[in-house]
Amino acid sequence: MMVSFGLLRVASPKARGALLARPLLWCYAVLLVVGSIVPALAGNPAPASLALESALVGLPAGLMLAAWGRALGGLPLDRALPAVFVGSAVGATACFAMATVPVEGAAFLLKLLPLGSAWALQALVCAGARPGRGGGAAAAGAGAHDGEAPAVGRAAGASAVQAASAACAAGAASSARAPQGAEPPESPLSLRVLLATPAERAQAARLSLKMVAGTVLFGLAAGFMETYGSDPGMASTPAFPATLLLFVLFCIAALQLLATGGLDLEAGPGAASGTGAAGGPGAATPDDGAPAEPEGPLDDVYRLAVLVMMAGFLFVPVLGDFGVPGEAIVLAGYLGLSAVLVSLFLVMARITGQDAAQSFARGFTALFAGEMAGVALGNVIDVVAGTEQTPYVVVACAGLAALYAFLFLFTERDFRALSVIARDADRFDDACSLIAAENGLSKREAEILPFALKGRTGERIAAEFYISKSTVYTHLRRIYAKCGVHGRQELIDLGERTERRLSGR
Repeated sequence: MMVSFGLLRVASPKARGALLARPLLWCYAVLLVVGSIVPALAGNPAPASLALESALVGLPAGLMLAAWGRALGGLPLDRALPAVFVGSAVGATACFAMATVPVEGAAFLLKLLPLGSAWALQALVCAGARPGRGGGAAAAGAGAHDGEAPAVGRAAGASAVQAASAACAAGAASSARAPQGAEPPESPLSLRVLLATPAERAQAARLSLKMVAGTVLFGLAAGFMETYGSDPGMASTPAFPATLLLFVLFCIAALQLLATGGLDLEAGPGAASGTGAAGGPGAATPDDGAPAEPEGPLDDVYRLAVLVMMAGFLFVPVLGDFGVPGEAIVLAGYLGLSAVLVSLFLVMARITGQDAAQSFARGFTALFAGEMAGVALGNVIDVVAGTEQTPYVVVACAGLAALYAFLFLFTERDFRALSVIARDADRFDDACSLIAAENGLSKREAEILPFALKGRTGERIAAEFYISKSTVYTHLRRIYAKCGVHGRQELIDLGERTERRLSGR
């Protein structure tokens, strides 16, 4: 999968569009099915069969994940975020049912689910799209569970969860329009437009780096736990039905938190009293008069995922006697955290206007690199120490990595800051779309409008679109005439009034 992500990151936009084109989705699905059957045909896993399985499953799974990210990235956040957790819950439920139902051949059905994933993705793509909605990255359950394959089990489990999640995600968002498969143009609303000052751009870059660093550490913690209780050379992470069940419960709780928060990405204290949306960041004020920080529904979900992980770390030595391994709880929390990270990759792609394939390639490469490092270090500790206490040392390392990431690297405050930026991007983008629709702006005029509303000079706009300054001024005069304003400042005032009107809905 990391090889496929590397290809997507270095490929040109045209090549990336070709790799994610609709006709190839069925090819990827067939390769996933064949790859999941290879272990059963090979018998005892040999290096050659493992390499073949890795190629047949990893490469197409990464590419299909990117295709799901691109498709769902075209949806508004209030539709894409629930799709992440709904799809994840359905995928985990399918695997849990196949693991617990004593029906011969039931597990084989999971191997066929990538075909359902391709069909659902085709349906979402053919439904029509909003390509300019920031090529964001919520590959919903498909994304979450490709990254979660080690916790579910072998490659067959990974492709099965991916497929079931993807199908449900498509159903959750079927009323929206989706990308048409080709490389979507970057939205005129990108980070360089949204963030006007060097300080704001530096803050966004810092948050992005902290997110990647935190993702690496969370992956490291998962890698440590995958080696817990196994000897070097053994297949790590057996499929824990308890993990899948706990993960389904987590997804249900996450959906409830999202519904309670209203998916406004700023719902929090004061929102119910009407001080949240219109007032912007810090508008809500508690009784002592001090401004309160905005809070989004994903903050609570992030906190819940880390809480589940830490509870598993604490109870690893205790719960084994009760039939619920502590590591199963840790891995359930990690699956939940992976779904939260999928949502976060969507938010990052949304505020930067980046293609979802690029955003997911970066995020999941960091997550998988951390897992690989955790597996390697866990086995090194096991080989070097070789005592009865070694497994608990590995658990302690995993817990410290997760706790450090949550408290010092990518904290709730950072999560909240990104949510605020995403909210502002959504509101500004919606205001531009509404102004263009209400005043009948042409396609080029609608592309120039965000730059004009942000006060960009004619020279800057000309450089962005590779047109002459005189052409820019001609488009601006037409925008002023159609919008009924007499200059740039009146146009900016119109944009601000439109944003306030949208936030008051």
